[in-house]
Amino acid sequence: MQVPVVDINGKQVKTIDLPADIFEVAVNKDLMHQAYVRQMANARLGTHKVQRRADVSRTTAKMYAQKGTGRARHGSRSATQFVGGGRPMGPQPRDYSLAMPKKMRRGAIRSALSALAADGQLIFVDALTIKDGKTKEANRILNTLSSERKLLVLVSGPEEDVKRSVNNLPNAKTLNANYLNIRDLLTYDRVIVPLAALDVIKKIWGQEG
Repeated sequence: MQVPVVDINGKQVKTIDLPADIFEVAVNKDLMHQAYVRQMANARLGTHKVQRRADVSRTTAKMYAQKGTGRARHGSRSATQFVGGGRPMGPQPRDYSLAMPKKMRRGAIRSALSALAADGQLIFVDALTIKDGKTKEANRILNTLSSERKLLVLVSGPEEDVKRSVNNLPNAKTLNANYLNIRDLLTYDRVIVPLAALDVIKKIWGQEG
C-alpha cells in the first residue's frame, strides 16, 4: 500500500510503501473488540468495597428482650435492615483482569492499523517539530494536517516539546509508538504518524520470524 507523506504545512513531499503484514491484514472486528474489552477491564482497579454485617463496628448487644415486647425478634444492630447496619450485598475487592494470548493481541493491533489505513485515518508526516513547545504552533500544525477534532499524535522518543504543546490541546493526545494500544487507536478520529514513529511500529509489529 502506497501512502503520501506530508510536511507540517500539509504539503506532500513523497510517497512510501507500508508493510502489508502490518497495514494490509484482514480486519477482524471480533478480535479488536475482545482486545478492547480486555484493555478496559485490565484498567479497572477493583478496589471497591462495602461494609457487610461482619465489618460494621457496632455493639453486638441484643436490641431488646427476646419476648414480651410484641415486636419481631432481633439481635445485633449491625443487621442489614437497620440504619447503620451492614450492606446485605455489594462489591468486594476483586481482580477484573482478562487474559489474551500474545498472538491474538498482536493480531488485534494489526487489524486496527489495517482498518485505519484503509479508511485513510492515518496521516504520515516526514517529521513533526514544534518550535519551543508552543501550543499555538501545535494547534496550527494539527489543524493544517486534519480537520478532525480528536487527534492522536505518535512520537518515537522523549520529544518533550511535541508532548508538552500537543497535550495542552483539549482534543489531542501524544502517545509513544512503543505503547501502541487498541483503545487509543479506536478512540481517535485521526492518527498522526511521523516517519520516526512508523519505524518503531515496523520494528515492533512486523511479522515475527
